[in-house]
Formats: sequence, structure tokens, C-alpha cells
Amino acid sequence: MCPDALGACVAGHRSAEPGHGAAVESLRLRPLVDLELRLGEGTGALLALPLVQSAARVLHEVATFDSAGVSEKDAGRP
Repeated sequence: MCPDALGACVAGHRSAEPGHGAAVESLRLRPLVDLELRLGEGTGALLALPLVQSAARVLHEVATFDSAGVSEKDAGRP
């Protein structure tokens, strides 16, 4: 219904259920974890959530070379 939404989707895990694997493949998503879960109540998503949160923090909070004032690979070496 909204193909642009796929860019905001994350496959948290790959289920052991064949239909789930087919859906993830069809959407061309790469699951973050593959633990052969088949529980069905969102456990895989809960396991993947810290990975997604950490990635977002790295993108927004870790200094870049420019913001840290590093101009060259050997800067600061005697």
C-alpha cells in the first residue's frame, strides 16, 4: 500500500517458520538476528531492539573526525 514505508522497516529476526522467511526475502530485508525462534509473540523484535537503538545512538552521538578536530590520520603523533 505504501512502498516508501519499506525504507523505514527493519527485520528484527529471521523466524524458523517458512512463511516468515519468504516474507523477509520478498521484502528484501536482512534480519538482524537469526536464532531459529518460532515463538510468534515478538520475541525476535525485542531481541533486536537494543541493536537498532545502539545504531541510532552511534549515528547521532558519536563524534566525527571533523567535530573532534582530527584532520589527519597521524595527528597528535610525535
